[in-house]
Parts: sequence; structure tokens; C-alpha cells
Amino acid sequence: MALTLLVTSFLVFSSLYLAPGDPVAFLVKGRSPSPDQLAAIRHEYGFDKPFPVRYWDWLTGMLHGDFGQSYQLHASVASVIGSRLPSTLLLVGLSTVLIVVFGVGLGIFGALRKGKGVVVLVTVGAAVPSFTAAIVLRSVFGVRLGWFPTVGTGSGFGDELHHMVLPAVALTITFMALVTRVTRASMLEELGREHVEVVTSRGLSRSTVIRRHVLRNALGPVVTVSGLLISGLLVSTAIVESAFGMNGVGSLLVTSVDHMDFPVVQAIVLLVVATFVVVNTVVDLVYPLIDPRVRAA
Repeated sequence: MALTLLVTSFLVFSSLYLAPGDPVAFLVKGRSPSPDQLAAIRHEYGFDKPFPVRYWDWLTGMLHGDFGQSYQLHASVASVIGSRLPSTLLLVGLSTVLIVVFGVGLGIFGALRKGKGVVVLVTVGAAVPSFTAAIVLRSVFGVRLGWFPTVGTGSGFGDELHHMVLPAVALTITFMALVTRVTRASMLEELGREHVEVVTSRGLSRSTVIRRHVLRNALGPVVTVSGLLISGLLVSTAIVESAFGMNGVGSLLVTSVDHMDFPVVQAIVLLVVATFVVVNTVVDLVYPLIDPRVRAA
């Protein structure tokens, strides 16, 4: 995990030199400074240092919680991201609950009932982009019915949670459909196993068979896919937060890219990668606890 983060940090920092445009051009804001002034700006922000020196300074500062200064907001990157992180974490947390509860629940229901309704629902849900879902939800439940607010993040936990309902639903529709599909397929595969027929023939109740011999064995692929999708929520918030006017990390990423605020972009990208790495590591550690066959192997 540490090696992955180290390699990723190098790639993320190198993107500054691969991206089009010059950050100095944004810093001067359209003015025509003299060569001496340009040299002073480059020296102030460290652009005159060699690449290895700049990377080492950035890496060591990052390990101490110093991600640099925002070009746009003239504040530390850590404070800028920290002020917006709580709303994004609340959105991701609520979305995670919806994905796990409804995604796994619908998958189990579809496998046990073996009807076509869940398949159709999953197919439609997987094909709906988050920005399309955001527009429809805002129009129907926000404007016409007036059940939920459509802009902002609210104040206080209850009000914030009320503001997060529509963004969370828009964010999770596609992810929920994918988890449902994987859960249903995994459950159907386990239901066809020989040992399930054996324990059923011995007279065990259907609920016991499903709980002890089907669901637990089917959870492996579900947990793996859910971990990957939940990690991707942090990236997907960019579209949803922009659509609902939220001041979160996702909308901050969009504005930072528009304004070539490289320190903020680098910090957010590294945060996303770190989330992927940590969540996948946790999934690898949990997997043997779910499936004893992995531990025995």
C-alpha cells in the first residue's frame, strides 16, 4: 500500500508538468509583468527549482500535512479541502448506506424471486448517468413536489441530511444497479450449488439455507465490487455537487481544474487514490473473514 501511494504521488506531481498551460499565467491574472517580476513569482512558488527538488519538498511537506498553497484562494490546501470535506463525507456516507442496503437487498430479492422486474430495473438504472438523474430528481422532487431542497448543503446535521437526499440518490443509482446485478448473479450461482441441494434435502428451513449456505458464500464478489464502487464515489461527487450547488470536495476539484490551481488538484487526486488503496486493502483483509475457504487456502 505504501509503495502504491509513493508511485502514485510521483505520477500526480508529474502531472503539473504534463498539463497544458502555465500556472504563472493564472497567478499574474492577465497582466504583463516584467521579466524580473515573473522571476520573482517563479521563485516564490518554487517553479525555478529542479523537478526532483520540487517533488521532494512536496512529498515531505505532504507527509507532515502541508499540501502547499492554493493559487486561487491564497490559503493552505489542507484548510481549503478540510473546510469542504465534511459535506462530501456525509454525501459519500449516505450514498454508501443506500448502495449497500438497497443494492444488496434488491439483488437478494431478484435472485430468490427469479423475476424479470429486478433485471429491467437494474438495466435502466445502470444506464442512467448521474447528471441526468440529478436533473430529473431536482425537477420532480425539488421543484414540482417541493419535498427536498435543490441547492446548498444546509446547516445543522438534520438540515444537512435533508439537503443530501437528492444528491445521494442521484449519485448512487448507477452504483446501486451494479451492486444489485453482482449480488443477484452471485446468489443464483450459490443457489445452484450441490451442497445447497443437500442441506435443503435434509429438511433445513429455507431461511436458514439462504442465510448460512447461500448468502455468506455469495458475499465475496459483492464485497469486492462494493469496495471499488464506494471508493469511486469520491470522484463521482464532482458532477453531483456541481449540479446541486454544494460546496464539497467534488465541486472544488472542478473549479480548481478550471483555474489551473494545481496544488489543490494534486491534493484531491492523491486523496482519491489513497481512498482507493485503503478501501481495497480493507476488502482484502475482510475477505477471509467472510469466506473461510480463502483463509484455508
